[in-house]
Amino acid sequence: MTESGSASFGDAAGEMANETEVEAPAEQGPSASAGRPESPADSSPDTTADSKADPHREEISGVDNWLEEGGPLEPEDFAEEDAVVAPSADVQLAERTADLQRLQAEYANYRKRVDRDRQLIAENATYRVLAPIIEVLDTIDRAREHGEVDEGGFKAVADQLEAIVANLGLTRFGAPGDPFDPNLHEALSHMGTDPEVDVVTCKHIAKAGYKIGDRVVRAAQVLVVDPVDG
Repeated sequence: MTESGSASFGDAAGEMANETEVEAPAEQGPSASAGRPESPADSSPDTTADSKADPHREEISGVDNWLEEGGPLEPEDFAEEDAVVAPSADVQLAERTADLQRLQAEYANYRKRVDRDRQLIAENATYRVLAPIIEVLDTIDRAREHGEVDEGGFKAVADQLEAIVANLGLTRFGAPGDPFDPNLHEALSHMGTDPEVDVVTCKHIAKAGYKIGDRVVRAAQVLVVDPVDG
């Protein structure tokens, strides 16, 4: 009696629970994921599909793989880059030949400048030494004109001095009858005309001129005559 009553009470309680239970509607469509967070698998792009869809996608080199994956570099990773960047042996030979030729030209120009500067320094030193002696040579010339050099020991001294300055590069120029050259002569005055000359001519030499090489130390001081006009 008691067992049948307990069974009837349990059956009634189960039927009441079934009647009060509410079924949740099934979520469909885009709103199905609105209530839950998006997983990393859902948000990651499909790189495999992109690479297959784009045949012109640039291939990643070994260096890029090393940067992305943190792995060690292998010699084959640089093989393709070295083949493209490194110039050929003929190009390297041409570049080295051009560098050598340029270096040789620079050295030749340097030697020319050094030789020219050395010669100029020597001429300047000679000029500084011999320029004051020109006045002594002028005195010897005036003494020779008056016949004072031809007698005694003074002639030997004058000849020796003139030989020394000539060996040092000091040369004398200017003689009667030379065509007048404004680069070499300084005209002190005109002595009129002369029918025997065709151009302006040095008639008298007041002071001789001197040069060191092509450099005029002092222009010759002269008296000139003009040709007769036809």
